[in-house]
Amino acid sequence: MFMSSPTRSRFQLAVLPLTISLAYGTIAFAADGGLEEIVVTAQKRAERLQDVPISISAISGSQLENRGIQNVADLSSLAPNLQVSSTPGNASTSQIAIRGSVTHNPALIFDTSVGVYLDGVYLGKSQGSVFDAVDLERVEVLRGPQGTLYGRNTIAGAINLITRKPSGEWTGSVTFDMGNYGAQVIKAGVDLPRLGIMSLSLGYRDEKRDGWVKTNSGSSVGQLNNKDSQNFRLVANFDISRDLKVDYKFDSTKMSQSSALNQLWRADSWLYQSSPMLQAYGLTQATADLIANGNVAQYASQERKTRASVDGPSYERMNVDGHALTVSYKLNDSNNLKWIASERTMRWADGLDLDGSPLPIAHTQRDSHYKQNSHELQWQGNTERLNYVLGYYTFKDEGFTRNPQQYFNREWDMTSNYGFTTKVDAWFGQLDYKLTDAWTLTGGLRTTEEKKTVDRLQIFGMPAFGMSIVKVPAGTHAAKTFQSTTPMLSLGYKVNTNLNFYGKYSEGYKSGGFNGESDNVVDVTTAYKPEKVKSLEGGMKSTFADGKAQVNVALFQNKVTDLQIPVFVATTGSGSIVQNVGKSTIQGLEFEGMFAPMDGLRLQLGYGYLDAKYKRFMDNGVDQKDNRAFVHAPKHSFNLMADARLAKTSVGTLRGIVDYAYTSSFYLYPYQLATPGSTNYNPGYADAAATKIGASGLWNMRLLLSGIPLGHKGDKAEASLWVRNLTDNKKVNNMIDFGPGFGSLSQAYFTQPRTYGVSLSYKW
Repeated sequence: MFMSSPTRSRFQLAVLPLTISLAYGTIAFAADGGLEEIVVTAQKRAERLQDVPISISAISGSQLENRGIQNVADLSSLAPNLQVSSTPGNASTSQIAIRGSVTHNPALIFDTSVGVYLDGVYLGKSQGSVFDAVDLERVEVLRGPQGTLYGRNTIAGAINLITRKPSGEWTGSVTFDMGNYGAQVIKAGVDLPRLGIMSLSLGYRDEKRDGWVKTNSGSSVGQLNNKDSQNFRLVANFDISRDLKVDYKFDSTKMSQSSALNQLWRADSWLYQSSPMLQAYGLTQATADLIANGNVAQYASQERKTRASVDGPSYERMNVDGHALTVSYKLNDSNNLKWIASERTMRWADGLDLDGSPLPIAHTQRDSHYKQNSHELQWQGNTERLNYVLGYYTFKDEGFTRNPQQYFNREWDMTSNYGFTTKVDAWFGQLDYKLTDAWTLTGGLRTTEEKKTVDRLQIFGMPAFGMSIVKVPAGTHAAKTFQSTTPMLSLGYKVNTNLNFYGKYSEGYKSGGFNGESDNVVDVTTAYKPEKVKSLEGGMKSTFADGKAQVNVALFQNKVTDLQIPVFVATTGSGSIVQNVGKSTIQGLEFEGMFAPMDGLRLQLGYGYLDAKYKRFMDNGVDQKDNRAFVHAPKHSFNLMADARLAKTSVGTLRGIVDYAYTSSFYLYPYQLATPGSTNYNPGYADAAATKIGASGLWNMRLLLSGIPLGHKGDKAEASLWVRNLTDNKKVNNMIDFGPGFGSLSQAYFTQPRTYGVSLSYKW
């Protein structure tokens, strides 16, 4: 249906070892040794995972803890066709791709392709989305457009982070981790005894780790790639009456650490002479000589560095506070009202030595302020054959970024500021109607109106020449209103309680906006269009072998119009502009499932396949659909896990856990595929091959002794030895490429090296 013969042959070879088709999801043992039933809230109500007619993976809190998964960035490749990485230079900003759809630029003004939600609250931006959530109960990964129930900016899917509710009893835990690079993590949580109508839970996490990149004498900082963050969480549940419940949640994250190494990957030997842009603007002879004599190319390396010299600002700071209030009222046995109100504020800043060398070539800083608030009202109900949810959602945000940039011994000095606002109003509804005991028809619709504004200032200064050029004057302002309607229709057939089939049509869209990083007034004030997708999906969900196995399969095809491509530009400064370049088709396959073949052993294996192509890619009036790389769309990705009980002893149960995640090669930038010497090669345009990430896999292992009895009845302890990136894979996971106009200066960002340590915990 979707694949050519050669592709089908390669696909069959890849799938043969995966015939048990087990995906990375939540697994726990039931009392009879089978798989425990999993409940998710992907459709705004509690349902069995196997009954939800969408492609979804759920990862439990114990699985998250055992695999060392603390935040969104750790999820990469752990669900089919899911890619997650930190953005270049930053540990607190995510870049998430699902089924080949991604937002490449993390700047505060741009919107995401994957919605991230914390206990039902939308996290509006990539910046600040990587934080260590305390007391995670599970993570749900929803693949495919979620435009009906989740709205804008879920064109690729959504990730739900769900935290644990207070128990109302005196319980708690303390965990201490120690590892190489001086790593220390302290986690503590406590549930207080119920006091009248209130149940209270408190949690805290503190992490510190030395940087795995040391710097040479004379550098601006002593280390890079270190960690220093603190997280706090408070949850208070109030049972006002039998029918009225109020939940308040507060989370806070503070981070202050050095940035990642911007490792120089490549550069022309004579940067000044090779760049027509630099020659056009000019430098003093002293600076030109400094750059030429310094020969930046000598600092380039395509092997992971653990020692470097940097001269620019290299830091990352974040302070985020979030408040959420949920009020639930039971109208009767069949109808409930829910109101979710939230407010989040963020102060975020970084400084990057973009050339990764001791030469004063490229330094940038960003200082961002962001605030968002939202309200969502839901009416959920059911009759004998009908389930429904109706609602209204409103969202406001505002942000401002000051982005000074300095180049070439500060002879280029950029003043670059932008601010923005967003106001969203949406109505939505979804109905599930049981046509018969076997057939269920589901329909949904969401209408959205959003108003956006932008304010921009950019000044290009050359202090050495006593000159400054106002590229975008103060007072530059634009506003635009976008509207969209996103429907969904699905049909499910339940053969029996253990076998379901479904077919689904859905639409989604990623918001339009303004190019707040541009140095051109027209680009700043001219809005780009929303990106839209029409998606077809068919799937099967099955449970067999007396409840000891589950196998889920999904096929999908996404057709995207007004495709948004962020184009990195290095004209009078670094930044990106978004362009609507045309159309694309992304289709593929996903396996997900789980096995418990014998008591004490569970196995998981997941596989994702992607076939992504441009149908139109307009660049300067020419259709380049066959000469541009499709980004963040690896053809193959898979993951496997084995969790085995090795022994039961008087001092606890010994378990071994091994997991492996693999991703085939993919491109990071939509650059030209043509190679030097071919007829359609453009020497003034960047090469896709220069930012191609090779295929790689990562192994993690843990040996865990659980259920260690202590003196008090019911108190338990755990001890484990763990290692991540067992083989010390030196994988590049992101890059920046300035292109030929800036001497082909490129930086690479590596995954962290092998880490290992011990974890001790006590629970009461």
